[in-house]
Amino acid sequence: MLTTLAVENYRSLRSLVLPLGRVTVVTGANGTGKSSLYRALRLLADASRNGAVAALAREGGLPSTLWAGPETVARSVRQGRAPVQGTARTKPVGLRLGFAGDEFGYALDLGLPAPERDSYFTLDPEIKGEAVWSGPVLKPSTLLAERHNGIVRTRDQSGAWSDQADRIRLGDSLLSEYGDPRRTPELLLIRERIRSWRFYDHFRTDAGAPARSVRIGTRTPVLGHDGGDLAAALRTIEEAGEPDMLAKAVDHAFPGSRVDIGNHDGRFELQLRQHGLLRPLGAAELSDGTLRYLLWVAALLTPRPPELLVLNEPETSLHPDLLQPLADLITMAAAKTQIVVVSHSAPLIRSLEVIAPELDTVALVKDFGETRIEGQGLLDRPSWTWPKR
Repeated sequence: MLTTLAVENYRSLRSLVLPLGRVTVVTGANGTGKSSLYRALRLLADASRNGAVAALAREGGLPSTLWAGPETVARSVRQGRAPVQGTARTKPVGLRLGFAGDEFGYALDLGLPAPERDSYFTLDPEIKGEAVWSGPVLKPSTLLAERHNGIVRTRDQSGAWSDQADRIRLGDSLLSEYGDPRRTPELLLIRERIRSWRFYDHFRTDAGAPARSVRIGTRTPVLGHDGGDLAAALRTIEEAGEPDMLAKAVDHAFPGSRVDIGNHDGRFELQLRQHGLLRPLGAAELSDGTLRYLLWVAALLTPRPPELLVLNEPETSLHPDLLQPLADLITMAAAKTQIVVVSHSAPLIRSLEVIAPELDTVALVKDFGETRIEGQGLLDRPSWTWPKR
């Protein structure tokens, strides 16, 4: 289980160290950095697939995502006696991401490339440093692998550093390029765990939404990000031995209702049977809120739970009456996986606080443009050390 998430210089997250529990709810007013935190977690997951550079390009390149404020805010500025102004930088410019858990930790340092006269790719970040360690805290004795610019060093299973350092391209992550089961089995393990992380963000429920279409069905233990395989995912839950949980989740939200999956020569159609109606309603007839709730049912009752499940504002477009059933779904899923919920719905958070004993709520606030954790002092921050460049 992850216990700490650390982010530095990503948008408003200038220096954030976030404690994580079995179920963590991140909340706060609009503009406090909730979406940035969600994106930071996705960037970490992208790094394990060598996708961090492409992900940053979609956000306008590394310079567009870096903290836009000064390196330090003077006391006179905080007291309102002087305007915000830039100061001379004392640290390298870069974006740093990392996490730690009971077993392993990982940190990534992305920086600006050296200017090249003939290169068009000046917005592509370079990986200046990476580190993988055992246990929750980075120390020289716990390091398993490290890279500085293009040089990688790894320990073998006896704990000794390899005699020969390897070279790696500046845009490639050691997590994606290394993982020899004989030399570095820990890297292979941590890479596969990160790759299992799952993110869901604003399912489409409009008239043309993929979840409303009839599709050829295949066994689907993991709901796709667009929800187009919803019917197949729900049928997989039924056949995987969880029909009672599926029936309970639907009946809790829509009393007297049940889900049926129509099979037309291998094409699956989602149908909802409701008390009092002579025929089932097809996916095209369902309200946006009903369809969205069924999408969350498929995502949270997955027969293949990930190491980490991250939900971004799952309450969107749901009727208030559906928030308690949604909270029950999240609590059931937490029995098998660690969950981070980014939400600004007070009713959903209250429901989770009542039924989820392991819930940790983190409120984000803005202070001179910087995202902070409400009530967190320096002594309250989890222990965290960044690897040196």
